[in-house]
Amino acid sequence: MVELKARSACDGLLPVTHGAMTLREETVGAITSLAPFSGQRQALGKALQSAHGLSFPDPNRLDIVGDAACVWSGRDQAFLLGPQPAPALADHAAVTDQSDAWAVVLLTGEGAEEALARLVPVDLRLRVFGVGSSVRTLLGHMNVSISRVEDGLRIMAFRSMAATLVHELSDAMAAVAARRQAD
Repeated sequence: MVELKARSACDGLLPVTHGAMTLREETVGAITSLAPFSGQRQALGKALQSAHGLSFPDPNRLDIVGDAACVWSGRDQAFLLGPQPAPALADHAAVTDQSDAWAVVLLTGEGAEEALARLVPVDLRLRVFGVGSSVRTLLGHMNVSISRVEDGLRIMAFRSMAATLVHELSDAMAAVAARRQAD
Protein backbone atom coordinates (compact mmCIF):
# COMPACT_ATOMS: atom_id res chain seq x y z
CA MET A 1 0.00 0.00 0.00
CA VAL A 2 1.20 3.51 -0.83
CA GLU A 3 1.94 5.68 2.18
CA LEU A 4 0.97 9.30 1.60
CA LYS A 5 2.74 12.09 3.46
CA ALA A 6 1.45 15.62 3.86
CA ARG A 7 3.74 18.30 2.44
CA SER A 8 3.56 22.04 2.75
CA ALA A 9 3.00 24.06 -0.41
CA CYS A 10 6.61 25.30 -0.50
CA ASP A 11 8.25 22.12 0.75
CA GLY A 12 11.85 22.06 -0.47
CA LEU A 13 11.59 25.53 -2.07
CA LEU A 14 12.19 27.81 0.90
CA PRO A 15 13.78 29.58 2.67
CA VAL A 16 15.60 31.77 0.14
CA THR A 17 17.86 34.70 1.04
CA HIS A 18 19.29 37.37 -1.27
CA GLY A 19 21.14 40.27 0.32
CA ALA A 20 19.18 41.43 3.36
CA MET A 21 15.92 39.88 2.11
CA THR A 22 14.54 36.51 3.17
CA LEU A 23 11.56 34.64 1.81
CA ARG A 24 10.24 31.87 4.02
CA GLU A 25 7.11 29.78 4.22
CA GLU A 26 4.68 30.71 6.94
CA THR A 27 2.50 28.31 8.87
CA VAL A 28 -0.70 30.20 9.60
CA GLY A 29 -2.90 27.33 10.80
CA ALA A 30 -6.32 26.85 9.28
CA ILE A 31 -7.36 29.09 6.37
CA THR A 32 -11.12 29.52 6.26
CA SER A 33 -13.10 31.56 3.75
CA LEU A 34 -15.92 33.60 5.29
CA ALA A 35 -18.58 34.96 2.94
CA PRO A 36 -21.47 36.61 4.82
CA PHE A 37 -25.00 35.74 3.78
CA SER A 38 -27.07 38.62 2.44
CA GLY A 39 -27.63 41.16 5.22
CA GLN A 40 -25.49 39.19 7.69
CA ARG A 41 -22.18 41.09 7.59
CA GLN A 42 -22.74 42.85 10.93
CA ALA A 43 -23.98 39.69 12.61
CA LEU A 44 -20.95 37.80 11.28
CA GLY A 45 -18.70 40.55 12.62
CA LYS A 46 -20.25 40.19 16.08
CA ALA A 47 -19.96 36.39 16.01
CA LEU A 48 -16.34 36.64 14.82
CA GLN A 49 -15.54 39.14 17.59
CA SER A 50 -17.21 36.99 20.22
CA ALA A 51 -15.60 33.72 19.10
CA HIS A 52 -12.13 34.82 18.00
CA GLY A 53 -11.65 38.43 19.13
CA LEU A 54 -11.37 39.56 15.50
CA SER A 55 -13.37 42.02 13.43
CA PHE A 56 -14.60 41.32 9.91
CA PRO A 57 -12.15 43.51 7.95
CA ASP A 58 -13.01 46.49 5.82
CA PRO A 59 -11.74 46.41 2.21
CA ASN A 60 -7.94 46.34 1.95
CA ARG A 61 -7.50 45.72 5.69
CA LEU A 62 -6.77 42.89 8.08
CA ASP A 63 -7.26 42.40 11.80
CA ILE A 64 -4.66 40.49 13.83
CA VAL A 65 -4.98 39.24 17.40
CA GLY A 66 -2.15 37.01 18.57
CA ASP A 67 -1.74 34.13 16.09
CA ALA A 68 -5.15 34.70 14.51
CA ALA A 69 -5.98 37.06 11.66
CA CYS A 70 -8.95 37.97 9.52
CA VAL A 71 -7.83 39.19 6.09
CA TRP A 72 -10.00 40.98 3.53
CA SER A 73 -9.97 38.85 0.40
CA GLY A 74 -12.55 40.45 -1.87
CA ARG A 75 -16.01 41.96 -1.90
CA ASP A 76 -17.90 40.59 1.12
CA GLN A 77 -15.27 37.94 1.73
CA ALA A 78 -12.44 37.41 4.20
CA PHE A 79 -10.04 34.67 5.25
CA LEU A 80 -9.83 33.60 8.87
CA LEU A 81 -6.24 32.52 9.47
CA GLY A 82 -5.20 30.45 12.46
CA PRO A 83 -7.99 28.95 14.51
CA GLN A 84 -10.63 26.51 13.41
CA PRO A 85 -13.78 28.60 12.87
CA ALA A 86 -16.33 28.65 15.66
CA PRO A 87 -19.54 26.82 14.63
CA ALA A 88 -21.55 30.01 15.27
CA LEU A 89 -19.96 31.65 12.21
CA ALA A 90 -21.87 29.27 9.93
CA ASP A 91 -25.14 30.88 11.08
CA HIS A 92 -24.15 34.09 9.30
CA ALA A 93 -21.79 33.09 6.49
CA ALA A 94 -20.67 30.45 4.06
CA VAL A 95 -17.68 28.96 5.88
CA THR A 96 -15.27 27.02 3.68
CA ASP A 97 -12.00 25.36 4.64
CA GLN A 98 -9.27 26.56 2.25
CA SER A 99 -6.26 25.35 4.26
CA ASP A 100 -4.79 23.12 1.57
CA ALA A 101 -5.48 25.56 -1.27
CA TRP A 102 -2.95 28.27 -0.44
CA ALA A 103 0.80 28.81 -0.27
CA VAL A 104 1.69 31.41 2.36
CA VAL A 105 5.10 33.09 2.41
CA LEU A 106 6.67 35.97 4.31
CA LEU A 107 9.07 38.39 2.64
CA THR A 108 11.26 40.33 5.05
CA GLY A 109 14.31 42.57 5.04
CA GLU A 110 15.55 45.78 3.51
CA GLY A 111 14.63 45.85 -0.17
CA ALA A 112 11.47 43.72 0.13
CA GLU A 113 9.17 46.46 -1.18
CA GLU A 114 11.66 47.20 -3.98
CA ALA A 115 11.65 43.54 -5.03
CA LEU A 116 7.86 43.43 -5.03
CA ALA A 117 7.72 46.68 -7.03
CA ARG A 118 9.18 44.69 -9.93
CA LEU A 119 6.23 42.28 -9.86
CA VAL A 120 3.20 44.02 -8.32
CA PRO A 121 1.22 47.00 -9.70
CA VAL A 122 0.53 48.33 -6.18
CA ASP A 123 2.56 50.74 -4.02
CA LEU A 124 3.65 48.60 -1.06
CA ARG A 125 5.97 51.13 0.58
CA LEU A 126 5.46 51.26 4.35
CA ARG A 127 4.27 54.89 4.35
CA VAL A 128 1.43 53.96 1.97
CA PHE A 129 0.83 50.29 2.83
CA GLY A 130 1.24 50.16 6.60
CA VAL A 131 0.73 47.34 9.09
CA GLY A 132 -2.87 46.19 8.83
CA SER A 133 -3.12 46.81 5.08
CA SER A 134 -4.10 44.03 2.70
CA VAL A 135 -4.72 43.88 -1.03
CA ARG A 136 -5.75 41.38 -3.68
CA THR A 137 -3.60 41.99 -6.75
CA LEU A 138 -1.40 40.39 -9.36
CA LEU A 139 2.16 39.26 -8.76
CA GLY A 140 3.45 38.72 -12.27
CA HIS A 141 0.58 36.73 -13.75
CA MET A 142 -0.63 35.20 -10.45
CA ASN A 143 -3.52 36.33 -8.29
CA VAL A 144 -2.26 36.93 -4.76
CA SER A 145 -3.21 38.47 -1.45
CA ILE A 146 -0.53 40.67 0.12
CA SER A 147 -0.78 41.84 3.72
CA ARG A 148 1.55 44.00 5.77
CA VAL A 149 2.17 42.32 9.13
CA GLU A 150 4.60 43.31 11.88
CA ASP A 151 7.27 40.94 10.52
CA GLY A 152 7.09 41.92 6.85
CA LEU A 153 4.89 41.22 3.84
CA ARG A 154 2.72 38.09 3.91
CA ILE A 155 1.91 36.82 0.44
CA MET A 156 -0.77 34.22 -0.24
CA ALA A 157 -0.99 32.52 -3.64
CA PHE A 158 -2.82 29.48 -4.93
CA ARG A 159 -0.98 26.34 -3.86
CA SER A 160 -0.67 25.21 -7.49
CA MET A 161 1.43 28.34 -8.14
CA ALA A 162 3.84 27.89 -5.19
CA ALA A 163 6.92 27.05 -7.30
CA THR A 164 6.23 29.94 -9.68
CA LEU A 165 5.68 32.30 -6.73
CA VAL A 166 9.00 31.35 -5.17
CA HIS A 167 10.81 31.55 -8.53
CA GLU A 168 9.42 35.01 -9.38
CA LEU A 169 10.11 36.41 -5.90
CA SER A 170 13.59 34.89 -5.73
CA ASP A 171 14.55 36.38 -9.10
CA ALA A 172 13.27 39.84 -8.08
CA MET A 173 15.08 39.59 -4.73
CA ALA A 174 18.32 38.60 -6.45
CA ALA A 175 18.08 41.51 -8.89
CA VAL A 176 17.48 44.02 -6.10
CA ALA A 177 20.29 42.56 -3.98
CA ALA A 178 22.70 42.70 -6.95
CA ARG A 179 21.77 46.29 -7.69
CA ARG A 180 22.20 47.30 -4.05
CA GLN A 181 25.58 45.58 -3.95
CA ALA A 182 26.71 47.42 -7.11
CA ASP A 183 25.69 50.84 -5.72
